[in-house]
Amino acid sequence: MFAIYRKEISGFFSSLTGYIVIIVFLVVNSLFMWVFPGELNILDSGYATLDTIFYISPWVFLFLVPAVTMRMIAEERKTGTIELLFVRPVSERGIVWGKFLAAVTLVLLALVPGIIFYVSVSILGETPGNLDKGGIAGSFIGLFLLASVYAAAGIFASSLTDNQVIAFILAVLACFILYMGFDSFAYLPGLKKLDELVLRLGVNEHYRSLSRGVLDSRDIAYFLAAAAIFNEATRLVLLSRKWRKTS
Repeated sequence: MFAIYRKEISGFFSSLTGYIVIIVFLVVNSLFMWVFPGELNILDSGYATLDTIFYISPWVFLFLVPAVTMRMIAEERKTGTIELLFVRPVSERGIVWGKFLAAVTLVLLALVPGIIFYVSVSILGETPGNLDKGGIAGSFIGLFLLASVYAAAGIFASSLTDNQVIAFILAVLACFILYMGFDSFAYLPGLKKLDELVLRLGVNEHYRSLSRGVLDSRDIAYFLAAAAIFNEATRLVLLSRKWRKTS
């Protein structure tokens, strides 16, 4: 597993992929916070808050994370290198989790420079440093966990095809349904009695909960379980492909 992890991390930063993901994440958030006019612009709103980041970032990751994961297995299938992985002393679960941890590491590296946003907003406040530190910490943790589920869903989409474009589209669709789909379904007329249950099935409800600064174990368990389910589904896809090759 760790050999797969090192291979993927090396691939991110031996090419421009890793750097582009981090730069795009920072630039897009900076544009909405400081440049584009509107209520999300801190200077226009007059409030020293990081709410803009925590509103925009799930949408930024919705496209960035699938862009990172779309090649992880699809490219291996297209070039035939997936067969080489099958004959090495690493299990299908090791392959999946190695790639997943590499994608999650890249997400973490994109979030770390977010300290710049925190410091700048903290200084700009009427009372410097007067920020909801608990809420901010919870939001960053929630954002990391949300992007981790995106990564697991993206790798699963990548395992379904050898076409990277199709893998990207499937991953974006899956992430969108996870983030906004359940919220929309919950308010359908026929689901009034089940609206709370449907909301709890989506990532947005748990992300908002963590953003309040309360680290509820149920929310964390949801993110971990969702990522594990997608990773296990990916393992089963790889296993079925292996069986077809050997039969």
